[in-house]
Amino acid sequence: MTEGWPGGPARPPSPPDQDGLVWLRPSPKLWAVRLIQTAITLIVVGAIAVLIVAGSGGGGVGAGITAAVAVAVALVAAVTMQRRVRAWGYAEREDDLLVRRGLWFRRLSVVPYGRMQFVDMTAGPFERVFGLATVKMHTAAAGSDARIPGLPVPEAERLRDQLTALGEAQAAGL
Repeated sequence: MTEGWPGGPARPPSPPDQDGLVWLRPSPKLWAVRLIQTAITLIVVGAIAVLIVAGSGGGGVGAGITAAVAVAVALVAAVTMQRRVRAWGYAEREDDLLVRRGLWFRRLSVVPYGRMQFVDMTAGPFERVFGLATVKMHTAAAGSDARIPGLPVPEAERLRDQLTALGEAQAAGL
């Protein structure tokens, strides 16, 4: 059986982990968004590097080596980006939200519903093209960075509304 988000791709639910949590992940479309953003940056930086090498008298060999390095960096970035996107996940529990991320340095944020001050939903130009949004939870802690990128807009709206309602209910009980 597969289940999907409204407006999002159908995919099988993740199996519960050893604690019984079901981890949800951003849409696979997030990889395409991040890939486009990275490609634009690499094209601009690579073009500037080639122009500098060619303009400094490095000739065709220097410009060719610079272009080859830019292509190699782009390939490594594409593979790394896909793995980084797959590392994101979130799990909704009764009293808090868990957000995990990180490819090399794993990070797990626990956001108690009662500590949330407000919940943001944002979408940049590339995210909007792919029908995605980012949900960010703000708490009183200055260093909190609990965000979930790459959610289909209907799921982001649902999560934003649910987190806001749970935050208000939990805060009222304090």
